[in-house]
Amino acid sequence: MVIVRSTLTFQPVLDRIADEIAQTPTRGRPADYIPALAACDPARFGMAVAELDGTVYGVGDWRQPFSAQSITKVFTLALDLAREADELWEHVGREPSGNPFNSLVQLEYENGIPRNPFINAGALVVTDRLHTRTGDAAGTLLDFLRTESGNDRLAIDEDVAASEAAHGDRNAALGHFMASYGNIDNPVPVLLDAYFRQCSVAASCADLALATGFLARHGIRSDGSRLLTQRQAKQVNAVMLTCGTYDAAGEFAYRVGLPGKSGVGGGVIAVVPGRCTLCAWSPGLDEQGNSVAGVAALDRFTTLTGLSVF
Repeated sequence: MVIVRSTLTFQPVLDRIADEIAQTPTRGRPADYIPALAACDPARFGMAVAELDGTVYGVGDWRQPFSAQSITKVFTLALDLAREADELWEHVGREPSGNPFNSLVQLEYENGIPRNPFINAGALVVTDRLHTRTGDAAGTLLDFLRTESGNDRLAIDEDVAASEAAHGDRNAALGHFMASYGNIDNPVPVLLDAYFRQCSVAASCADLALATGFLARHGIRSDGSRLLTQRQAKQVNAVMLTCGTYDAAGEFAYRVGLPGKSGVGGGVIAVVPGRCTLCAWSPGLDEQGNSVAGVAALDRFTTLTGLSVF
């Protein structure tokens, strides 16, 4: 794959965005239903842009690790899709749910098949299948993130994992419900442990922007090897665009115009296919669980640069 350096200098754009975000009074509230995240300062803000060759630009708290949470669902999806290809889609759908990310509503009348891989039910299925194929879904994810980000110090925040496990009754209910339909392979407690550890990876904007680069490179990893086919990379980007910010995916597409994935730790990643990847972070969330300042920053980025899929 030939990589062409962008002629666009991203640093002035990021500096301007940071100045604008600093003047925004409304930042939302941290995810207080996970006690380990409740104390995060909603005034924190960071943003990074990674070009295809690994050049990274950043502003604010772009080197500060935070809890990646549901952002990791993108990577487990890619890692499992690379292993089992289209067989995965027999167990999880590709449609927006229109319901909150932890909802059980649709599972019963859709026979235990989650709507998409990014709601919690769908992510549990993907993690379960990756765990079956690797024996260690969380470890496989962590190895991948370390390699793609170039940061071998990335780690699972055990305090966050324990906090999630102590307040994970809804996810346990989802797991047991899908197991009753035969859509879970592993014992539910084993699956939940892998899932909570997966969501508790701590990484920075720079780490996550770099790790997402394979989706901008149409499936090519940082070392030049192929993780996904071009078709599979297109699939992941498409599901990110339509489902990556839960029941606010339409609003995110309208404002930002890029495939994206949010996490309740306050991070949001986004992909400009063939150009770059981004990650913005600010812990204050809106009612749908998306970072208020993070989404606003990505909105400004696509507006100022003109880089969008539309």
